[in-house]
Amino acid sequence: MGRPQTKSRRKPKKKGWRTAATSDLNELYELSVQEPEAECDLIDQVWKEKRKRLARSIREDFCGTAIVAMEWIKRRPDNTSIGVDLDTSVLEWAKERLPKRLTEEQAKRLTLIEGDVLKTTTEPVDSLLAMNFSYNLFKTRKELKHYFRCAYKALVDDGIMLLDAYGGSDSFLEMEEDRDLDGFTYVWDQQYYNPITGDVVNHIHFKFPDGTKIKKAFTYEWRLWTLPEIQELLLEAGFREVTVYWEGTDEETGEGDGEWTATTRGEACPGWVAYLAAEK
Repeated sequence: MGRPQTKSRRKPKKKGWRTAATSDLNELYELSVQEPEAECDLIDQVWKEKRKRLARSIREDFCGTAIVAMEWIKRRPDNTSIGVDLDTSVLEWAKERLPKRLTEEQAKRLTLIEGDVLKTTTEPVDSLLAMNFSYNLFKTRKELKHYFRCAYKALVDDGIMLLDAYGGSDSFLEMEEDRDLDGFTYVWDQQYYNPITGDVVNHIHFKFPDGTKIKKAFTYEWRLWTLPEIQELLLEAGFREVTVYWEGTDEETGEGDGEWTATTRGEACPGWVAYLAAEK
């Protein structure tokens, strides 16, 4: 999991009460990286535009703390979600917090599975999510196409896969960017990029007001896939149509405005995040 510094809408809050010793890595990740309400809004938007109705069931691959799967459960009383992840510790962390995050009835509509997304078989869902760029761990066309085929099979007949991607000229640089958040600073560190293979090594660090740090809290060894490559592989995997959703820009701040529009023309900016909707 992870997210590069691009058009973030998070606002800094009151600082001073966090330290490296007293902070929980999973909580820091949720606060700095994830926007579950916005992702669920996008699911609803895509389904209204593409299917003229709302989705009911989702599967969140590489789910981590499953915060998006939980947000989906809370959205409507008939929604169901499945979270799949290989990491035992993060799934246990999520399960421990279920009583505070979901009611007993809501928790019954959530299924958390410890497993490989390439091997895990579940009941077909309306939408499968592959967010936070985690599919970039598949570094060859063969591997990524195989994952997309697995995702295709996990969907209902008119299902839609949703995934995000990042890029822009800055994504090819070895650089760091900081962002001040709720009592800590999030650091996105693009430590390594190989233009021959497309391989990247990215880290997330955290810094705190007392001067303490958590270095390499999360590390990602990925291939930086481009939007044309991703679209081509989705189509080769069997999806009949792929749509790219591009974020608008706030004219006053120059940052993302949270409005996503289907388009075939993106802005050649230093850093961007886009969503893709792949229709079965």
